[in-house]
Amino acid sequence: MSVSPHDPSINGSHTHHALFRHADDGIPLPGEETASCRANAFIECGWGRLLYGPSYESPQVLARALQEEEPGKRDIALHVESPQLVLAEAPSHLFLDPSLIFRRPLGEPVEEEQPSGIVVRPLTTRADIAAINRLYSMRGMVPVDQQTVWRQRNSSAVHYVIAEDDRTGEIVGTALGVDHAEAFGDAEGGCSLWCLAVDPQTGLSGAGRALVNYLIAHFTARGRTFLDLSVLHDNEPAISLYRKLGFEQAPGFVVKNKNAINEKLFVQSTDFAGLNPYAMIIINEARRRGISVEVIDAAAGIFKLRNAGHEMLCRESLTELTGGVAMTWCQDKVLTSRRLASIGLRVPKQIVAGDGAANADFLQECGAVVVKPALGEQGKGISVDVRTEEHLAEAVERAAKEGGHVVIEEFCAGQDLRIVVIGYKVVAAAIRKPAEIVGDGASTVAQLIERQSARRAAATGGESKIPVDAETERCLAGQGLDVDTVLESGRAVKVRKTANLHTGGTIHDVTAELHPLLREVAESAARALRIPVVGLDFLVPSPDSDQYVIIEANERPGLANHDPQPTAQRFIDLLFPFTATQT
Repeated sequence: MSVSPHDPSINGSHTHHALFRHADDGIPLPGEETASCRANAFIECGWGRLLYGPSYESPQVLARALQEEEPGKRDIALHVESPQLVLAEAPSHLFLDPSLIFRRPLGEPVEEEQPSGIVVRPLTTRADIAAINRLYSMRGMVPVDQQTVWRQRNSSAVHYVIAEDDRTGEIVGTALGVDHAEAFGDAEGGCSLWCLAVDPQTGLSGAGRALVNYLIAHFTARGRTFLDLSVLHDNEPAISLYRKLGFEQAPGFVVKNKNAINEKLFVQSTDFAGLNPYAMIIINEARRRGISVEVIDAAAGIFKLRNAGHEMLCRESLTELTGGVAMTWCQDKVLTSRRLASIGLRVPKQIVAGDGAANADFLQECGAVVVKPALGEQGKGISVDVRTEEHLAEAVERAAKEGGHVVIEEFCAGQDLRIVVIGYKVVAAAIRKPAEIVGDGASTVAQLIERQSARRAAATGGESKIPVDAETERCLAGQGLDVDTVLESGRAVKVRKTANLHTGGTIHDVTAELHPLLREVAESAARALRIPVVGLDFLVPSPDSDQYVIIEANERPGLANHDPQPTAQRFIDLLFPFTATQT
C-alpha cells in the first residue's frame, strides 16, 4: 500500500527477508505459497510486519500479534474485517489508522503517456538501495536495512522499483509493490502499493505517476486482479493523483499498534501548530529523548527545552549559548567578513554601497559583483553576477528595500557550499543549487516554475518557493528566455542565480567528500566568531578542493534538509550532553 509521504509510520514500510509466514508454522514449503489463504499470514519487514487481516483466525489472535511489535518497529494489519473487535481486545495499545483504502482493478491497460525524462526500473544494485534510503530520509521515512533489501531483490512477493532521471541518471523516486498471492496466499489475487516517495527537489514532473503506472503494468502482467493502497484521509494531492490513475475508494481498515512515531495519528495535539520544519526537527529529537518542550512563540519559532532541572530557550537552532557579540558579528555581513579576514581566512573583496560613482568604480575593478542587504537573510534582496552599471543601480535599490546598509561584494564563481558547525565541530556539509526547471515540450517557463515551486513548498512546509521577480526575469533573459517561453522536453534551466532554499534552491549532502582544509577552516571560523552553532556559506570549485572563500555566517542555520547527517542529534547533544547516550 502507499500512503502520504508525511506518514512515517507507514512510509518506513519495507519487507524483511521477503519471507511469507504462518504465525505458527514458519515458512511455507515451495509450491504451497498461493494454494490458499494461509492462516495468520504476515510478511517480516525491515520496519516491522505486514499482517494480512483476513487470514487471522480471530480478532483476539490478530490483536495479540499486533502487540508483539518489536521496539522500534512498525507493524501494520491490513484489510482488517472487524476492526472494532480487534480494538476491543487492547484499546490502550491499538488504534484504527485514519486512512482511506483505494483500489484499482487490473487488466485494464495504462493508456496515458509516461512522463518524459523518467525511466522506471526494478532495483538492481546496492547503490540503488542507498538512493532509496536517501529519498526515505528526505521524506521523513524510516530507512531500510540495506542487507535485507539486497536479499529481497529477486523476491516474488516484494518488488522495489525506482524512477530515474533519464538525463542525469539520478534516482528521483521509489515505490514498493507487494504481491498478496505470493505473500499471503490471497485467493482473490490482489496486490498493494507501499512506500511511494519522490525527491522533493527534482525538477521533473510525474515521477510518482510513472512509478504507480509501472506497478499497475507489472502486476497486470502477472495476472493479479486489483492493486490496493491506503492514504491519509486529508492528503488531498495524493488522493487526486490516485483518482486520476483509476483508483476508487474501497471498503477496508488498517489497524496499528500505538508507538511514538505514529502518535500524531491517535493523539490530538495542537501544541506545535505553526512551527516550521527547522523548529520541528529539533523538537522531535528532544521529545524522543524525554526532554519536555514548551512553545513560547510559535510564529517566531521560539520554544523552551527542559530536562532534569536544566532548561534552554531556542529560536529554531539559535540558543542562549550564542552571545551578543557573536550575534553582532554574524548578523552584519560587513562585520562577518572583517572578523574572518582578521584571522587569515579568505573572503571576497567588499564595500558598503555609497554614491553611484564609487559603486561603479568597484564594479569596474571586480568585473562582476554581488549586491545584498548587510542585515538580510533567506536570500531576500540579493542580486548575483551583476555586470552593468544599470543593473548595479537597480540591485542596490532592491537590496536597500530590505532595510539597513547595502553590501557590494566581488563576485566569486563556484559551487555554493553550506557547512554546519555544532559545538565547534563540522556536522554536515551540502552543496546548494539554484532553483531549476526541466522542460516537457508543452509548458511555458511560468507554468514549470509554478509547478516546481508548489512541489518545493509542499515538501518544506511552505519554506521553499520560487519567486517570479526581476531577479528571476534577469536570470532567464541571460539565457535568451522569458516566462512565456515553451521549453523543449528534457532541457534544464536555472531560474535563479542564488542557491538559497527559501527561493527554491535545493541541497545535496557532500559531508563525506569535504576537503580536510575546509573542515578546519569552518571550525576555525566558528571559534573566531565565538558561535557554537553556525551555518557557514562558502564558494568552492568543488567540496573536495582546498580553494574557497567564505561569504556569510548564519547564526540560525536550518538543521532540516541535511539528511542523512545527524544535525538535530548533535544539536541536542550540545544542549543536553547527559542525554547523548540515549541516541
